[in-house]
Amino acid sequence: MSPSVRLQEMIRVIRGARTQGEERGVIQRECAAIRAQFRQADNGTRSHNLAKLLYVHMLGYPAHFGQMECVRLIASPRYNEKRVGYLGAMMLLDEKQDASLLITNSIKNDLSHSSQYVQSLALCTLGCMGSAEMCRDLAPEIDRLLRASNSYIKKKAALCAVHIVRKVPELGELFTPASRSLLSEKNHGVLHGAVVLITELCERNPDTLEQFRKAVPELVQIMKGLVMSGYSPEHNVAGISDPFLQVRILRLLRILGRNNDTASDAMNDLLAQVATNTDSSKTAGSAVLYETVLTVMDIKSESGLRVLAVNILGRFLLNNDRNIRYISMTSLQKIVQTDHNAVQRHRGTIVDCLKDQDASVKRRALELSLALVSAVNIRSLMKELLLFLSSCPPELRAHTTSGIFNAAERYAPSQRWHIDTILHVLTTAGGDVRDETVPNLIQLITTATELHCYTVHKLYRALITDISVQSLVQVACWCIGEYGDLLLRGECEETEPVQVAEDDVLDALEMVLQSHMSTRITHNVEGLGTCDSHLEYNRNLSNVTQCGIFPSFPLVKVCDLLDLLGGSGEPLQPSPALSTTALGPVSSTAGGDLLDLLGGLDVTPGETQSLPPSVIVYEKNGMTLKLQTDKQTDTGMTITLTATNSTDRDITSLTLQAAVPKSVQLQMKAPSGDVIPAHGLGQVTQTVLLNNPNMVSLKMRVRVCYTSQDFVCQDTVQIDSFPSPAW
Repeated sequence: MSPSVRLQEMIRVIRGARTQGEERGVIQRECAAIRAQFRQADNGTRSHNLAKLLYVHMLGYPAHFGQMECVRLIASPRYNEKRVGYLGAMMLLDEKQDASLLITNSIKNDLSHSSQYVQSLALCTLGCMGSAEMCRDLAPEIDRLLRASNSYIKKKAALCAVHIVRKVPELGELFTPASRSLLSEKNHGVLHGAVVLITELCERNPDTLEQFRKAVPELVQIMKGLVMSGYSPEHNVAGISDPFLQVRILRLLRILGRNNDTASDAMNDLLAQVATNTDSSKTAGSAVLYETVLTVMDIKSESGLRVLAVNILGRFLLNNDRNIRYISMTSLQKIVQTDHNAVQRHRGTIVDCLKDQDASVKRRALELSLALVSAVNIRSLMKELLLFLSSCPPELRAHTTSGIFNAAERYAPSQRWHIDTILHVLTTAGGDVRDETVPNLIQLITTATELHCYTVHKLYRALITDISVQSLVQVACWCIGEYGDLLLRGECEETEPVQVAEDDVLDALEMVLQSHMSTRITHNVEGLGTCDSHLEYNRNLSNVTQCGIFPSFPLVKVCDLLDLLGGSGEPLQPSPALSTTALGPVSSTAGGDLLDLLGGLDVTPGETQSLPPSVIVYEKNGMTLKLQTDKQTDTGMTITLTATNSTDRDITSLTLQAAVPKSVQLQMKAPSGDVIPAHGLGQVTQTVLLNNPNMVSLKMRVRVCYTSQDFVCQDTVQIDSFPSPAW
């Protein structure tokens, strides 16, 4: 491609490149040719080369070496070169570059040029990239042009003045008189620029805002002329006369009428006229109506006018355009607290938007529906929300459950309805509820004394139906523990009587304790029994202790329930330090000892002796279990359990499980094996990590399970002290 190729030819060659590398090569060659020609004397191709460079810049390639050429072309007396130079300045220069200061004098000269088109180039460039320093230097020239007789120049000057006010707000006072006089212009372009400038001035200066409140009647007349004017081909857009100017005037009226009774009264009639005479079937009309609604809601308007505005938003909800439905609900959300009754009239339409396919529309409909809940409509609206919860997207479930809980807590017509609603949410989306839901529901059940029987029956049925929802299982277990006697009686006035036996309840609780719903592994769950049973054992025992076993059950059943992992039925060794539970004194049986796992472990002084670094904690049936402290810090300990076998046959199926107080964190590493060789020829070891952040008195219970001489053995060992130094 020769250096003198035209812009169109360069574009064709670049577009014809088959690879990015080929395109890059074309551009590099052309840029090199442009650089070379920039260094030459004026040969009439400078603007042509800069235009090609601007296209290269649009493609994302470096073009900074053309900045000085822009400065030269702006100073050129030729219009064609000046036009490309100004375009290049707007694209390649910004206020942070020193080269931008070099064009200040050229812009000032061009602002006084005899040609309106040259003046327009200078105004557009200053309004696009003028720095604060340039704005200060050239502001008097802009104010002069605002008073010019040429409407084309006044329009450009008004928009340039907007940029200056944004860059240097204190210069706003300079443009206030001229901008006020522009409102008498008939040209829509000048009016549009004037309204934008006045809006900027009022937003930045309270004193200027007060001055322009006197111009409200004039703005109202301009707006009325637009609304009531006949068809004008020059300004008509989809049957609306200059909707762009109407929107700008409405925004300015909103600013002028805010917190001002006089200005608001002056525009009330106009707003009503716009609201009733504007066709909303087209996007242009919807835009004007939307700005009208925002203005009505922001000023001190009459109550009837506010109802009219809400009704317009209600019509928007029926529009096929999802964007219009979205902005309608966004606006209704802002005014639902102040105009609650007016918004309530459109509740049905809002609820229907919950079925919208658009996720953002659905979210807005949910937020608005929750805001509409009141003591009057709580029952009907909650049915719709619960129906939505059953099919809502996963990303909305947490927000939906939270909103339902808040509404139920605030407007519940009865405690039974409140409990039923929360239980419905738990069964539908229990995995997405807040952490405080469980204690809040327990508190509600506790205070509803007359509903204890009803609640425990309902929760029991929910428990035996599905144990996959953790929050529901927690509440059900607590309720059965507290009010199990009511469940066993089978007498409940609020619900159909169901006879429940003790064994049925215990089976349900044992099913919960043995479930793997807390694991994240879905395949080969049974294989987790050995490697993860230690943690499950500790967690499940803590849960049982928290649930509280109901007094009507015999203690032997309690022991069966706590026999979480099965056993041989042999009595376990009692602990010398037994306390009492919520049920009263507990006999010195293995089951009672296990029940006392997390409480009542206070040891009488003198009973506990300091253990040596390696001590025997279990010795029975030829098996010996030793405990050794390997590492100890202020809040952590690493111990090793070592099992040996002195019999003449291997001990198989060895499992060790441990439980500690709730405030202590326990982690059992995988054992070295599950077979202990006979005659002491080998051993099995297992490492236990303990974390005691609260530094409580450390105690641990170990369950030992193994098969020896074809008999299954199961024992429990309580360790009340550890090798010093202890916590």
